[in-house]
Amino acid sequence: MSVSLRQSMAWIHGWLGLLAGWLLFAMFLTGTASYFRPEITRWMQPESRVQAVSTERAAATAIAYLQRTGADDLQWYVFLPDARRPTTEIFPVPKPDAAKAASRPDEIELDPATGQPVTARETRGGEQFYRFHFQLQLPHPWGRWLAGLCAMFMLAAILSGVITHKRIFADFFTLRWNKGQRSWLDAHNVSAVLALPYHAMITYTGLITLVTMYMPWPILANYKQPAEFAQIAFSQPADRPATGKRVGLTPIVPLIADAGHRLGAPVSRIIVHHPNDQAATITLAQGTGTTINARGPSVTYDGATGRWLEQSGTGSTALATAGVMLGLHLAQYAGPALRWAYFAMGLTGVAMVGTGLLLWTAKRRRPGAAPFFGLRLVERLNIAVIVGLPVGMASYLLANRLIPAMQPGRADAEVATMFWAWGLVALVQLVRPARRAWREGFALAALVFAAIPLADALTTTRGLPGSLLSGDTLFAAFDLAMLAIAALFAFAAWRTGRVPAPRRRRAAPSAPSRSETIHA
Repeated sequence: MSVSLRQSMAWIHGWLGLLAGWLLFAMFLTGTASYFRPEITRWMQPESRVQAVSTERAAATAIAYLQRTGADDLQWYVFLPDARRPTTEIFPVPKPDAAKAASRPDEIELDPATGQPVTARETRGGEQFYRFHFQLQLPHPWGRWLAGLCAMFMLAAILSGVITHKRIFADFFTLRWNKGQRSWLDAHNVSAVLALPYHAMITYTGLITLVTMYMPWPILANYKQPAEFAQIAFSQPADRPATGKRVGLTPIVPLIADAGHRLGAPVSRIIVHHPNDQAATITLAQGTGTTINARGPSVTYDGATGRWLEQSGTGSTALATAGVMLGLHLAQYAGPALRWAYFAMGLTGVAMVGTGLLLWTAKRRRPGAAPFFGLRLVERLNIAVIVGLPVGMASYLLANRLIPAMQPGRADAEVATMFWAWGLVALVQLVRPARRAWREGFALAALVFAAIPLADALTTTRGLPGSLLSGDTLFAAFDLAMLAIAALFAFAAWRTGRVPAPRRRRAAPSAPSRSETIHA
């Protein structure tokens, strides 16, 4: 009975992993890169050099700018700078009938010291990898639905994989090189077991963060409007309708100090509803980097008088649970060391999915026999994704340096470059023998990643030599990371190009182990 169960789980594990494997590989790779989303964005805007100031001054200069440019807006969202994001980000929401609604950008970066817009090249930065990670560049909500379906497949594959691997911990210490199928099986086992708790956590929390979208029926059955559910479930302050009576907004600096005292942590976000109206409210929220709970508490004040109204986001177990789940997934609370640990464990997830896809083809390839259609299809999709996506990501970063800094629409051009490069690799490899396609694809990836620091040095003043001399650690670390990735791809191209030595004939082939029989 136990063997039958394990065989069933092995079948489920293999097919679930195959059907969602290519999208899961893309989600893991771009999601892992997203742990350094702010740093990637800063590297992609080399012109941005701002001075660090206090939270109060950054808030005051941002509000002053919004008063000059959008005093009659519907809402203001202000994200104050922190250690990882040195600029102030504002998201003004004009009234639906406002003439400036179509002419003003949705997102504006400000110098926190002066309150003036930062003059830097237009780019989506690390946000592109983050959004692709769970939206897959598809229209809302279809990308999120597809990502959620793949996450469900991933969670089922993890559970079935644990049941399948009877010798799961023994397999962790087994890694055989140059053994064909056995080597891919060992690599898959090691990468899966090495960070198994992380893989289960990141998959489950990813599902939970969007669970109200995947399962909206309880909300629709109990609440007439989604906003009503949000106010109750997430303790959001109720929106007061505008009166139309113009009243100046109270100074923000005293509220920053009072909110910091009430929250016991620095303020990171300001939300102003109906600015300069008698019914205006100002909500100050705690920073996400100070706690594992990504839905931290907030304090709301009367926008006209500065009177304290309410404190939200405390005392609710459901809210705290949802916030912790989101915080575990985003890892915004993590310091540098823990963030690198998240990054390393994310790479094990990339390796786990990639080796699983390669293992599927290795188990079905027979020496001297022509590959069947399914085998050829899976192998070509493996090359298109495992090789093509890294080339596309590197091309995205390289385009940031090669496209003129002030060219209109350059952010969209960078994103288009990523998908054009990915698509070209996927198409060109179809006319090459599979072994050569792997080798040439890895070599191309090595060249593109190595070209990024070179283009950085030639087109900006913050290239690797200058960054090392000036102590610009972020730019130096980024360029060094690109060179390290290029070296890894060069090594992969060299290993792929090696001709395997002929195996010695044995009198009788050894019988496969019981765990390998289950996997086959």
